[in-house]
Amino acid sequence: MENTCCASPNQVMLLCCSGGSNVGQISNQASVELTQEAVGKMYCLAGIGAKLSGFVASAQDSPIVVVIDGCEIGCSKKVMENAGIPLKNYIVVTELGISKNHDFNLKREDVQKVKDEVRKILQGQVTSVSDELPKTVGCCC
Repeated sequence: MENTCCASPNQVMLLCCSGGSNVGQISNQASVELTQEAVGKMYCLAGIGAKLSGFVASAQDSPIVVVIDGCEIGCSKKVMENAGIPLKNYIVVTELGISKNHDFNLKREDVQKVKDEVRKILQGQVTSVSDELPKTVGCCC
C-alpha cells in the first residue's frame, strides 16, 4: 500500500484540526460535510504531521489547500509549517466568533459558519465546483 492520499490535480484539499474541544470538532464536522457536498475532499493531516512522503507530496502538489484550525494555538498550521508546505487558505474557527469550550453538542450554525467561510475563500479559485471536483471520495484515510 502506498503512503499517498491520491490527490487529484483538480481537487480542493481540506485539512482540519480534530482537536479535543468544540472548535476542533466543528472544524472536523465542517470538513466532513464539505466533502459530502463535493466542495472539497478531506485529507489526513496526521499523515502530513508524520511526514509520510506520499501525504506530504499530495499536499505540496494540490493546487488548492484549505487548512482549518480550531483555535489560535494553530496545531494544523504548525503541521503544515513543519512539513514545509505554505499556507494560502487558512481559517481559525475561534476567529469567526465561536468560543472554545468542551461542549461537544455542536451548534449547527457554528458548523455552517465555518463552511460558509471555506466557500468564501474558494470563490474565484474554483470556477465551478460541480465541474472541477470529482463527486466520489476515494482512497484517503
